[in-house]
Amino acid sequence: MSKIFTNELIKKLSLLNTEKMYLNDFLHTWDKTDQELSAIYTVATILEEMRKDNISPKVFDSGLGISLFRDNSTRTRFSFASACNLLGLEVQDLDEGKSQVAHGETVRETANMVSFMADIIGIRDDMYIGKGHAYMKEVAESIEAGHQEGVLEQRPTVVNLQCDVDHPTQSMSDMLHIINTFGGVENLKGKKIAMTWAYSPSYGKPLSVPQGIIGLMTRFGMDVSLAHPEGYEVMPEVEEIARLNAQASGGSFTKAASMADAFADADIVYPKSWAPFVAMEKRTELYGNGDDAGIKALEKELLAQNALHKDWECTEDLMTKTKNGKALYMHCLPADITGVSCDEGEVAASVFDRYRVPLYKEASYKPYIIAAMIFLSKFKNPSDTFKTLMDQETSRIL
Repeated sequence: MSKIFTNELIKKLSLLNTEKMYLNDFLHTWDKTDQELSAIYTVATILEEMRKDNISPKVFDSGLGISLFRDNSTRTRFSFASACNLLGLEVQDLDEGKSQVAHGETVRETANMVSFMADIIGIRDDMYIGKGHAYMKEVAESIEAGHQEGVLEQRPTVVNLQCDVDHPTQSMSDMLHIINTFGGVENLKGKKIAMTWAYSPSYGKPLSVPQGIIGLMTRFGMDVSLAHPEGYEVMPEVEEIARLNAQASGGSFTKAASMADAFADADIVYPKSWAPFVAMEKRTELYGNGDDAGIKALEKELLAQNALHKDWECTEDLMTKTKNGKALYMHCLPADITGVSCDEGEVAASVFDRYRVPLYKEASYKPYIIAAMIFLSKFKNPSDTFKTLMDQETSRIL
């Protein structure tokens, strides 16, 4: 039965226009068409089903997947490695501290030097406003030039593993979790999701998760509610993207003044801490100037600002205000759990524990989402490639 389902998905994939994804990067979800997003979910599910059926999806005999993490990571780092391995690529971390980058090597030179036999470059650069996305574009432009000039035999694909603007592998994994939870994308229209700020005893968490959520979920006719205390605004240009998406999909994008308002009758809640956009801009400037004293002062200021909003916590009482008191609780992890990982945090321990297994399932989709992004960028006719794999039926485990 599972193989029949997989073949039906392959047929569905053949009807989707993925031509522009071939040899192209994946930087923002809003740069992709509805059909391209559908193709990502379809390919991710095909890969998951093949693995369940012990059919190898290895499409590479050799090649490198290069990972560059400029911020700490557990889930995304291992998801990238798992995705590359699933398709047959080796993974090599680029440690800038151990490379010639530390000696002033340019982005153009580094990008070309690491790419001679690379098929994919995954980059996480989410710490500084105005820097992460710009860096990824510079890498992409550098390897494109190297390919055009004959330095690189193939043009590696750049995948955004989180930047200062968007976190597409996270939001796409979250979306696949929602699709599967509610029984299909056709059932999402009119569903309400509350993307809300929540208290954290730390500061400087990127804005790219909430921005990724409002920038993607508004594509599916959902009613997306963004809530945060005054001063915790996200990038206005991403809010505008969300508004335009909602208009086009028949959904809505609204802003609420409290968690309670956002949670009211919500089908899905996503309480997550993030830093104020203005403060992150200031932080970037201070780091650029090497102002250590200014950075410490800003950190103290932001922690004090966070502490004014400790009541922004996902509690059992708030969950009762959701649709039938049973909204799907989501988080990108790790969550700040009150009484467990911190004294006071984003979510009550009882709420988190009740949703722990679904949260882990939510995270489990990320390797397949990343693998789908790689797959669609490397194969011009992805459905034909899958048909060949299914006909070969090579066992993943002998």
